[in-house]
Amino acid sequence: MERVYNFAAGPAVMPEEVLRRAAEEMLNYRGSGMSVMEMSHRSAAYQDIFDHTVGLFRQLMEIPENYAVLLLQGGATGQFAAVPMNLLHGSADYVDSGHFAHAAMLEAMKYGTVRCAASTREDGYCRVPAQNEIRADSRADYLYICTNNTIYGTSYSYVPESGVPIVADMSSNILSSPCDVRRYGAILAGAQKNIGPAGLTVVIVRRDLLGYARDTTPAVLNWTVMDEKGSMLNTPPTYAIYMAGLCLEWLRDQGGVQAIYARNCRKAALLYSYLDQSRLFHGKAEQGSRSLMNVTFTTGDKELDDAFVRGAAEHGLCALKGHRVAGGMRASIYNAMPEEGVRKLVDFMTRFEENTRKHR
Repeated sequence: MERVYNFAAGPAVMPEEVLRRAAEEMLNYRGSGMSVMEMSHRSAAYQDIFDHTVGLFRQLMEIPENYAVLLLQGGATGQFAAVPMNLLHGSADYVDSGHFAHAAMLEAMKYGTVRCAASTREDGYCRVPAQNEIRADSRADYLYICTNNTIYGTSYSYVPESGVPIVADMSSNILSSPCDVRRYGAILAGAQKNIGPAGLTVVIVRRDLLGYARDTTPAVLNWTVMDEKGSMLNTPPTYAIYMAGLCLEWLRDQGGVQAIYARNCRKAALLYSYLDQSRLFHGKAEQGSRSLMNVTFTTGDKELDDAFVRGAAEHGLCALKGHRVAGGMRASIYNAMPEEGVRKLVDFMTRFEENTRKHR
């Protein structure tokens, strides 16, 4: 069977070149006589893989030396608890802009005083709050945002001004567009969208924020401990880190973040342009909050939506069903999704719309 175009939100499409290289190295990594899966994380060969991957993160995101780069387990959801355990001493502000931002806020409430600084929950999360809607407390320990809301297809086009460290969950848009790391106190991201396979979580944290974790923080969630141990207090997700390194090499070879951003803009423009003129399909996110990574849309008719998803899959356009809490459709067009995949999706949408009109 030929490879399909995978529009899943995560685990998501990966560069074919990366998968082929991983397959070539599966049984014998560069003359070692073993797979990376079998390597001790304490071995010199694996330490080279680890250091190379961290170095690529620093290079591609231009991460300053006064930021630690941690490669951890537990997913971004695990970091919903780690953030307040490491940073929350008095109070924290959260912007409730989507399902995962809301979940992070609820988790943080277990550990201290948390304020909802702004919310679009009553609007159905069809947009992110504007700067003037965010009522941040200048005395808060941090302001938490989710920069891209995967389920609803919304994204920030700005970095909020708050006067306190910003903690950003960038799981679904990290490395997709230029990012000034210095504007954030901490960045966290699950890997399974733009970085590599599931199982790895990246935390980028300014070092002056380390050293203040509460005494009850589990060691594996304590950023200070994990930084001191080089992310290897316990066995890290070794193969996922190796795969992330291959994906980062691929991104570097594409021209880096600036080049992939231009490509991502072209892909999104193809799809949004079609949606804006379609009489059948309708985009769900407000125009000023549209995501480059996750495009959500619907016909307004659940049966028709389901027919579209089935028909698309039969044409090799897979995983277009929207999240269960949002319904409709969702096309996730991460870095590794080729422009050709988006063109084929638009072509199928055009044919589906024409056929629907004929039978009405």
